[in-house]
Amino acid sequence: MSQRAKLIALGVVVALAVLSSVGYVVFARRAQTKAAEEAPPLATRNDLAAVQSEPHIVFRSTALGNDYGKVAEVPLSAPSGPRALTPASCDRVYAREGQAVCLAAKPSLVTTYTAKVLGPDWQSTLDLPLSGVPSRTRLSRDGALVATTTFVSGHDYSAPGQFSTETLITKIATKQTTNIESFTLTVDGRTIEAKDRNMWGVTFADDDHFYATAASGSKTWLVRGTISAAKLESLREDAECPSISPDGTRIAFKTRAGRPAGQWGIAVYDIATGKATALAEPRSVDDQIEWLDDSQVVYGLPRAGEGPSASDVWVVPADGSGASHILIPDAWSPAVVR
Repeated sequence: MSQRAKLIALGVVVALAVLSSVGYVVFARRAQTKAAEEAPPLATRNDLAAVQSEPHIVFRSTALGNDYGKVAEVPLSAPSGPRALTPASCDRVYAREGQAVCLAAKPSLVTTYTAKVLGPDWQSTLDLPLSGVPSRTRLSRDGALVATTTFVSGHDYSAPGQFSTETLITKIATKQTTNIESFTLTVDGRTIEAKDRNMWGVTFADDDHFYATAASGSKTWLVRGTISAAKLESLREDAECPSISPDGTRIAFKTRAGRPAGQWGIAVYDIATGKATALAEPRSVDDQIEWLDDSQVVYGLPRAGEGPSASDVWVVPADGSGASHILIPDAWSPAVVR
């Protein structure tokens, strides 16, 4: 084949690939439009300010319809009732009083990603770096720090060593950003310098200390991080996506213990004693747990048999007793604001 023929053939292949991508985007948008038209009306309320004036839950609404993906709020006193919708649309959201962080993907021929800190009016106050698929995000208790985790290759935590993450901590006032993968990682007194190190799922204890997941090879660890010292120190093995309790004494996390490959149970770790208690959730939970209060945790679960878009927020006691139940239907990525 001549050079000219090769170039023509390559051009045809590229053109077909572009047409295929365009066709997929058009098809997906038509399918979304049809689903929105056929969806039952969503129970909403128009008093967003009133909801925000009392303890409430912020979450991503996953009810089918034109408002799919919008950030919504419900009072803690009526979590399954009508929701107040905000102007923001996010794939992952987290909030504190008067402030939120929003991670979003914008599918197109070339998918782009955005991360923003939002003010009390849900308008952007700060753009954050985001290099890949949105995964986890947290704000510190006083809103001074924000953490984001993205997948920069691979999209699945279930296969350690086969994905790569980027976890950044940003000081909002100065816009100074730190990649915690650069921190010194110590496991059982031994420094881990392997090239396949990954860190994800930050939860803040204060403005200098945090907890996160560190991984290398097939192992994961719950680690305590110190920003000023740029170091991470392991506390226990087999712990992912930690979340610190409101009273600061316990950490909820995902664990592979007793589960088939690629699945997780959830447990609570007592920081003082090192004891972990398995919680009464029989299904696999791939989420960063949030605390409803000091005695209960909440998390998102896909709805079985209805595709990846359908999900609900569930709640279960944090002491291992009882059973889980739905707290907010058609919801994802919960954050409790008091």
